[in-house]
Amino acid sequence: MTYVNRTAVVTGGASGIGREIASQLARRGAAVAVADINREGAQEVAAALARDGAKAQAIAVDVSRPEQAGAMIAQAADVFGAVDILVHSAGVGVERSLLDTTPEEWRRIVDIDLSGTFFCCQAAARHMVERAYGRIVTLASTAGVRGGTGRAAYGAAKGGVIALTKVMAVELAPHGITVNALAPGAIETELVARMHSAETRTVYRAGIPLDRYGTPEETAAAALFLASEEARYVTGHVLAVDGGFLAAGVMHRR
Repeated sequence: MTYVNRTAVVTGGASGIGREIASQLARRGAAVAVADINREGAQEVAAALARDGAKAQAIAVDVSRPEQAGAMIAQAADVFGAVDILVHSAGVGVERSLLDTTPEEWRRIVDIDLSGTFFCCQAAARHMVERAYGRIVTLASTAGVRGGTGRAAYGAAKGGVIALTKVMAVELAPHGITVNALAPGAIETELVARMHSAETRTVYRAGIPLDRYGTPEETAAAALFLASEEARYVTGHVLAVDGGFLAAGVMHRR
């Protein structure tokens, strides 16, 4: 897959899955706007991509603020001439039971993970509609597909991302824009390192047929497919990158 003459905005690009997606897009020829609330982190990633010969720009953004989401897309379009691809990877998580989740925790997760997805995708779509082309990839989660302990706010927000992705796919299809979601399972990122206790890791591993956590590289590879020309007839799809977690029922380990 090549992305020469394509421009991409990757939110959450300063770390984890977002950073890997930005890096892989740049290595394959895309001009990349690395967007993150962590300005210094985004600048470091953009500088590293530029040293490797890529066109890269850092953009500081709080995705939960609609005016900042709009400014992010406008700035990327001004710098690169267009925005062809949005990979919305920005998000936060918390492992908290339903009974213990505070209103503040609920609002923070929903504001960033769900409302942030809406604001960024809406801003990108408005730009893409004018050009009759676009690829939007959202980051959902297996937590948005099936229930689990400690996922009240996070699971609800990611379930909302999945529903939003399908609505966007239907509404934007006439404009030449595809919209798909990734549903990562247990992936070794900074976010997962904070969220997953030793007990959580043991339980997860027991339910993953491939018997390991995934990597940001493996998740990024799936995102790049959905953002590519090869995926032009794929829209409204939720692609699980989970080692078989969603497929598994009872497993007898040898």
